[in-house]
Amino acid sequence: MEDRIKQLFSDWAGEEPVYFGSLPRSGSLRQYFRIKGRSKQAIAAVNSDLRENEAFYSFTGHFLKNGLNVPEIFAKLPEEGIYLLQDLGDTTLFSLLINAGRENGIPENIVQLYKESLSELIKFQVVAGKSLDYSVCYPRAAFDRQSMQWDLNYFKYYFLKLTGISFHEQKLEDDFNGLTDYLESADMDYFMFRDFQARNIMIYDKKPYFIDYQGGRKGPLQYDLASILFQAKAQLPFSLREDLLKYYITNLKQYINVDEQKFVELYYGFVLIRTLQVLGAYGYRGYFERKPHFIESIEYAVENLKWILTNVTIPVEMPELTKCLTGIAGKNRFGEKRKSSDTLTVEINSFSFKKEIPEDESGNGGGFIFDCRALPNPGRYEEYKKLTGKDKPVIDFLSKEPEVLKFLNNVFEIVDQSVDNYIERGFGHLMVNFGCTGGQHRSVYSAENLYEHLKNKYDINLVLTHKVIGEW
Repeated sequence: MEDRIKQLFSDWAGEEPVYFGSLPRSGSLRQYFRIKGRSKQAIAAVNSDLRENEAFYSFTGHFLKNGLNVPEIFAKLPEEGIYLLQDLGDTTLFSLLINAGRENGIPENIVQLYKESLSELIKFQVVAGKSLDYSVCYPRAAFDRQSMQWDLNYFKYYFLKLTGISFHEQKLEDDFNGLTDYLESADMDYFMFRDFQARNIMIYDKKPYFIDYQGGRKGPLQYDLASILFQAKAQLPFSLREDLLKYYITNLKQYINVDEQKFVELYYGFVLIRTLQVLGAYGYRGYFERKPHFIESIEYAVENLKWILTNVTIPVEMPELTKCLTGIAGKNRFGEKRKSSDTLTVEINSFSFKKEIPEDESGNGGGFIFDCRALPNPGRYEEYKKLTGKDKPVIDFLSKEPEVLKFLNNVFEIVDQSVDNYIERGFGHLMVNFGCTGGQHRSVYSAENLYEHLKNKYDINLVLTHKVIGEW
């Protein structure tokens, strides 16, 4: 891959690269590299999702034609998912905000950049959005009912369930449907970035430039506005958020007629669904993918949620969702151990069904045996055969499979029930075994995930063993 990127750079720049370095990864699977020659430089992007790339190419060309600040695409290898972009540097609006002193509030130059970004956002949404080719949107052409339900279920399965917030499944679904019905009343005929936030606004040549819009689609004006003003870790003062909301509406009126009262009412509905989507994303990245800084970020999103519960009235009856949100707001700290025991040991094993099922030597007669052979098998693919469920490529493969998520969520729920009961009754041992064909990929991945889940949730003794580790 590095050779292909360097060759593409040489073909475009007419000179050999003298520097090649990777850039930090964000939440996506895309990889970025900075590459420099003697006089030219670029950002190389690598993304195996070719349909997402096609959306990015199409959007970029359209936005540039409309005079909007997005990076140029210098060269590309579409069939290989490699392309070269204009290098906009490393300074984002978010980095300026985080590194600025706040003793006297947000510095005026940063407030001004927020205002400029909102003015430009309107041009993306209303002006460029009119003639955009929405047929290339991926994975969905519009932020419609299905998209909203995906976000709400993301919150339910990756946050509520993984943090132990109890709920009535059907009642919560009824509330989700009511909220979705209400949000569908918004005008959805505009371009929506989907992830319009200060991390995706580069400050280049003293002006805001915009990136990471490949997931864009047709949608409401309010969603992107909610995304940037309620960006969790930005922690904008709530008074400033209100000022910027008014600034946006004033500028929007130069382009379209606006029923301000209805716009603001719906805006806070989209603030809520965006906040729930963010909590789902933090839960997935933190509790499921085991990335600690995402768990740490949950507290910021919860502060937004507390403000919403106190200051916003959404004209929809949502008793079960409100109960869940109140429970989240009342939780002291996320990532804390829910229960502790000095005596309980949970022994977690991965094994191969071709060998033998681990024997319980505690004298309790065993615990759980979960069969992972119904899950998608990375071992069928040559590139994964020499890897294990502890290696990132295999983790990435399995974490994207819905069947794996469903399987693990069921495992967590079943095992948690026993752990809670065993702690209450003072029991000393529980064995949990995961088996697959070779004991190398699926069973290892599942055992590792259960270990992390229990470590985050309980203060108990944990023993993790991969029984065929010597044969990998």
